[in-house]
Amino acid sequence: MNKKTIDLGQAPTRFGTQYPPPFDGPCQKRERVRLGLAAGLSHFGVNLLRLAPGQWSSQRHYHSREDEFVFVVQGEVVLVTDGGEEILRAGDCAGFPHGEPNGHHLQNRSTEMAVILEVGSNDEEDVCEYPDIDLRAPPGGFVHKDGRPYPGKLS
Repeated sequence: MNKKTIDLGQAPTRFGTQYPPPFDGPCQKRERVRLGLAAGLSHFGVNLLRLAPGQWSSQRHYHSREDEFVFVVQGEVVLVTDGGEEILRAGDCAGFPHGEPNGHHLQNRSTEMAVILEVGSNDEEDVCEYPDIDLRAPPGGFVHKDGRPYPGKLS
């Protein structure tokens, strides 16, 4: 029998961020269990994101070629977009079509752990834009908006 169940304890997990300083601060204690990788998926990613109080899912961003979807499994987060702020609670979800320049991210402003299911397409040619800060993420690494590279790799 070919067992397909994913053992969450054995799934690849990414702690913190690889954002260059000073942009790494609000994301240092986030945890992403990479369920899509554990299942051997390649066309889209699935993560179980755990955000401790005070943590952000990412810097506010949008993608050129990747769609994103989030579903709040547990807790409460604030979705910050170009349109303002919305509270998302367990059972709420949101989606972000690729190519739509609407910077977005989640912030855990509560006192409890938040757990979010993230689903997104994987596209090797994607460029991630960060409208609030001097950061872009073309394939291969972080760069300043003028194209000068930051040290490190993608987050």
